[in-house]
Amino acid sequence: MFETVAALVTATMATGAAGAGYVGSKRFVKRRLRFVEQIQKPGAAIVAGTVAALAAVPVVALLPFVGGGTALLFGIAVGAGTRAGARQISRWISD
Repeated sequence: MFETVAALVTATMATGAAGAGYVGSKRFVKRRLRFVEQIQKPGAAIVAGTVAALAAVPVVALLPFVGGGTALLFGIAVGAGTRAGARQISRWISD
């Protein structure tokens, strides 16, 4: 019974962290980096995701029920959100 509850808590925390990372990074790129040309390069999303994952590792180490997979998922979500925000900016520019 405890294992099931722990797994549910872990999945919820990981999903919440990934969702917050995606939405937050997309919003940040759209609002603050819309005039920065370097954000349009694909490497920017990779750098953002890598830095976010590395920054999340110490935080995840302190929290119960989550591990390195959560930090990795958070980094992937931040990278995807960064790329999605950059693509949305490029669509606004081209229209």
